[in-house]
Amino acid sequence: MASVDKVATGYRVRWRTPDGKSRSKTLKRSIDAHQFLISVQHAKQTNSYLDPSRSKIQVRNFAKSWLEAQSHLKPSTRARYKGILSAHILPRWGDTNLYQVTHADVQTWTSSIDLAPATVRYVHRVFSLIMELAVRDKRIPSNPATGVRLPRAAKPEKRFLTVEEVHRLADAAAQYPIPEVGEQYRALIFVLGFCGLRWGEVAALRVKRVDLLRRRLTVAESVTEVSGRLVWGTPKSHQTRQVPIPRSLVDLLTMVNAGRGPDDLVFTTWRGKPLRNLNFRRDVFDAAAADANLHHLTPHELRHTAASLAVSAGANVKAVQKMLGHASAAMTLDVYSGLFDDDLDGVADRMDSLPGVSNLCQDATVTELPRAVK
Repeated sequence: MASVDKVATGYRVRWRTPDGKSRSKTLKRSIDAHQFLISVQHAKQTNSYLDPSRSKIQVRNFAKSWLEAQSHLKPSTRARYKGILSAHILPRWGDTNLYQVTHADVQTWTSSIDLAPATVRYVHRVFSLIMELAVRDKRIPSNPATGVRLPRAAKPEKRFLTVEEVHRLADAAAQYPIPEVGEQYRALIFVLGFCGLRWGEVAALRVKRVDLLRRRLTVAESVTEVSGRLVWGTPKSHQTRQVPIPRSLVDLLTMVNAGRGPDDLVFTTWRGKPLRNLNFRRDVFDAAAADANLHHLTPHELRHTAASLAVSAGANVKAVQKMLGHASAAMTLDVYSGLFDDDLDGVADRMDSLPGVSNLCQDATVTELPRAVK
């Protein structure tokens, strides 16, 4: 039974939680105690009641439970979240109880992080996800990380190679001590630059998923290095997709796949082991980029190049979305909006070439419009 009783230290409020547990709180003034009891009863009636004891848990312990529950994420993403927790979140908030985290303190903390704006935003996002779970778990009434002002992260300028530059890079990558592996790496550069696969997708590509008759690659697997260990899984979008192979690559891929079994990887190290991004960059890619006068190039920029070349060849946004494996056409437009701005000019030019359109201005009679009366 809910009640307010006079005690030596003030007024004690007694109530029961929705699950029948007894709770009490002592306030100095009678009016405050009665108002608090009214708020508790209203919260119980509207199913918005929060048990104060559930917010008395340290962020460190709650964050651990949150991370363990992220089993749906890819191992690489979980590893990044874990790194953010240990390096930035737990040193500041680990010993703080959930109920003690305030919006003002979160604002002060994010403003003090001396890192690139994009990193600050990422750190805040991870912390906000933890606080959001606390809200859904009915431990705190609202997310204190919501509405925090964050530094603007400028979008990095994308780098697009020309077809000639892709060829230069492929030729440079082929300069490897073992000719067979050199031709693998030539083909690898072309697949990245003309098909737009992510690094993890091309490193996990198997012979059985290269259909040279239909000229299609089936992207169904990806590999990521997490804490020095290779983790195999689905592509980033968790969706299998078909990617077209340019006709000019068929003979090269035929040679690369010769003598391999269906489950063999298409691209490997000279020892036949799976490729690792950092090792490949150190041993082959960075040196090849320098030799091709393409300094500071990254493998991911070849994915941008594939998108650029596809748009230049007349591909529409849905085709580019499918090729790259984006979750939606809106995402493709967001990432590559500048490329499609150029495509819009091409649409206008093609409209002008339609019969009758180019004569509109010639047929129109220009008349002087009456001037407005002042």
